[in-house]
Amino acid sequence: MEDNLQENTPQEFNSRIDLSQLQEAVAKVKTELGKVIIGQQEMIELLIISILANGHSLIEGVPGVAKTVTAKLLAKTMNVEFSRIQFTPDLMPSDILGTSIFNVKTSEFEFKKGPIFSNIILIDEINRAPAKTQAALFEAMAERQITIDGHEYPMQPPFLVFATQNPVEQEGTYRLPEAQLDRFLFKINVRYPSLEEEVRILETKHQQKNNDIELMVQSVLSAKQIAEYQNTIKDIIVEDNLLKYIAAIVNNTRTNANLYLGASPRASIAILDASKAVAAINGRDFITPDDIKKVVSPILCHRIILTPEREMEGLTAEKMIQDLVQTIEIPR
Repeated sequence: MEDNLQENTPQEFNSRIDLSQLQEAVAKVKTELGKVIIGQQEMIELLIISILANGHSLIEGVPGVAKTVTAKLLAKTMNVEFSRIQFTPDLMPSDILGTSIFNVKTSEFEFKKGPIFSNIILIDEINRAPAKTQAALFEAMAERQITIDGHEYPMQPPFLVFATQNPVEQEGTYRLPEAQLDRFLFKINVRYPSLEEEVRILETKHQQKNNDIELMVQSVLSAKQIAEYQNTIKDIIVEDNLLKYIAAIVNNTRTNANLYLGASPRASIAILDASKAVAAINGRDFITPDDIKKVVSPILCHRIILTPEREMEGLTAEKMIQDLVQTIEIPR
């Protein structure tokens, strides 16, 4: 037997797309948020994925779990225009989109843009406003433009909506229609912190004294960089069998006896885009079944409706999606 037998060593993976800058930018954003936000890693990661995938996010949770603060500070890490809109029962569509005002000097109507014309929009308590105000966001979120008096007004990229809401069973809220829910890439359910995290929250708050938390977070991303990273995501490689895997998952929601309403093709595209972002964050230029599994639940949960019988039995949308994914054969 020869003495110079070569040992079997794993080959080092070399990405065909340079993702180092993207990974570095994501790390910087997490570091900045970590100065203030304790825990909530899943919410932060999903919000970053939504930015890279150029999708909007709906953040749901009980009051006081840092939904608004996290979204606001995440916007602060990006050197872009930011607008916050507090939704209330008396808010009108023109309060969001803008309105035409008569100019006495020119004897013409001029369009005065509303707060929706910004890069990062934080809509606080979106389900506090009635249906007509919620519907004002449809065109802006889907087509990134609005039409007023026959004129189209495009939104400047990046245009991302982060909306927070209390659970629909809370008093004084209006359930979002399915058409609007479908325009959100993710629905992120924010849970209570663990005991250890809550102790750290108290320690951090005690040490901060009267410091302004917004001053603690610095901008680390420009609009140009965001556009570059969003374009990089589009080049992530996806094998045909994984495209079929995504389609099979979404198609199953339409034929499943436990569901009254299944997901649309927009959900399939959302899973594809979000999976690419997950792969890029992990330094891979190709997606894997695990990338798909990571984003399936927050993408599909708000797009499906359980049958009344299954809902009465206590089945949740999250559990339904988990069981559904288990039935689909994983590509090899």
